[in-house]
Amino acid sequence: MTLRIYNTLTHRKEIFAPLSPGRVRMYVCGPTVYDSSHIGHARSVVVFDVVARYFRACGYEVTYVRNFTDIDDKIINRARELGMDTVSLSEKYIQEFYKDMDALNVQRATLEPRATQHIDDIQKVIQTLMEKGLAYESGGDVFFRVSRFDGYGKLSGRKPEDMLAGARVEVDQRKENPMDFVLWKSAKPGEPFWDSPWGKGRPGWHIECSAMSSRFLGETFDIHGGGKDLIFPHHENEIAQSEGAFGKPFARYWIHNGFVNINKEKMSKSLGNFVIIKDVVKAYHPEAVRLFLLSNHYRSPIDFSDQNMQEAGNALEKLYAAVNRMDETLENCPEPSNPPEDDLWTRFCDAMDDDFNTAQGIGILFDGVRTLNRILDEQQGLLSEETRNLVCSYRRDILKIGGILGILSQAPAVYFEGKKTEGLEKKSLSADSIEKLINDRKQARINRNWAEADRIRKLLEDMNVILEDRPGGTLWKIKNS
Repeated sequence: MTLRIYNTLTHRKEIFAPLSPGRVRMYVCGPTVYDSSHIGHARSVVVFDVVARYFRACGYEVTYVRNFTDIDDKIINRARELGMDTVSLSEKYIQEFYKDMDALNVQRATLEPRATQHIDDIQKVIQTLMEKGLAYESGGDVFFRVSRFDGYGKLSGRKPEDMLAGARVEVDQRKENPMDFVLWKSAKPGEPFWDSPWGKGRPGWHIECSAMSSRFLGETFDIHGGGKDLIFPHHENEIAQSEGAFGKPFARYWIHNGFVNINKEKMSKSLGNFVIIKDVVKAYHPEAVRLFLLSNHYRSPIDFSDQNMQEAGNALEKLYAAVNRMDETLENCPEPSNPPEDDLWTRFCDAMDDDFNTAQGIGILFDGVRTLNRILDEQQGLLSEETRNLVCSYRRDILKIGGILGILSQAPAVYFEGKKTEGLEKKSLSADSIEKLINDRKQARINRNWAEADRIRKLLEDMNVILEDRPGGTLWKIKNS
């Protein structure tokens, strides 16, 4: 199947054809580093992490650029509130971002430029726009002339005249047109600044991405991504700046992920439902967070709630249990000599080739787990060569799919031991006390004291300890909650 991507620019799915065969050049807008990253940031980063992983698995060479905006009004204001300088503040939250994303098993982008490292590149783009009559200086600031760029609004579908009609646009006497946006801001007292042909100042937000993307990916590249909230004005303005300056198409495919709601409400600080990543990964297994974030199609909204996270945790446990069962059934699992025609990996790729449909791909993964468990339930005892080959094929594909989704990165024994430790800490239980109750139950069963054995099992269940009786002994785990 050929990869098809929904392009926000054309409002339809299109066959993906990179500018250079075998190579993908992708730019994704990163965070403005003035505060802790929230679950909405996590969704965007995880989505494009999976996109990059899938391209690489398909044999593409991927150059993935994700920037940091490390100079901005929000950064300046927050630094002032905290009594810090902007460099220290942005560095603090860049390092926190890395810690959060490392916890979520996010691979680093190929390049992660910071706006303050590319002031010269930014000024060159602004100068080019001024020379072309697409920008003008006024009162120490430089603005983009929206009226001179015919394609303005083509990404968002908004027309400048419609946006102005009846709109309450803040009056700025320095602007020729209320829709014009700032490229360079003159420095105010006490603010960081850089020298420029227009005086001391700093870049506007939008121009940063135009300068950095062209610096590392060229004036035209394959994919530009980010959250839906960036379509207007940020990405619209990027197109105007870049195509205005370079006279070429900017990004060929635009990919935008949907929002994360909290208990069916829009996430916002004013509603008090702002969920930051470092709190989420303390409460839930990081791979369960990834599984949740990928459980809906990336363009659709997704609802963060305790119930949905509980379901994601249970789903992750089932996947690890399936891998563990395969490992216990087969001491070694060589590369399948005769993999089935309709294998899991092929079906997963078909789902991903349809606009990176991770939701369908996860469904296929669980289809495989159900089939695998049925096969192993039916094939008690010694497995035939055909069955061994099938199980090995499933194991290979489940782990390969897990590698794209960024899950199943631990050995099952490590995962389940970690779950035990985490569960004991949360519920203030000790492993020794649980083991003693399990031994007491074992003795009661030997003595055929079924009532006592049932009482102990019920006592353990009330403690959220789940027992699994096996021929080799009783295993236990802490129930997800």
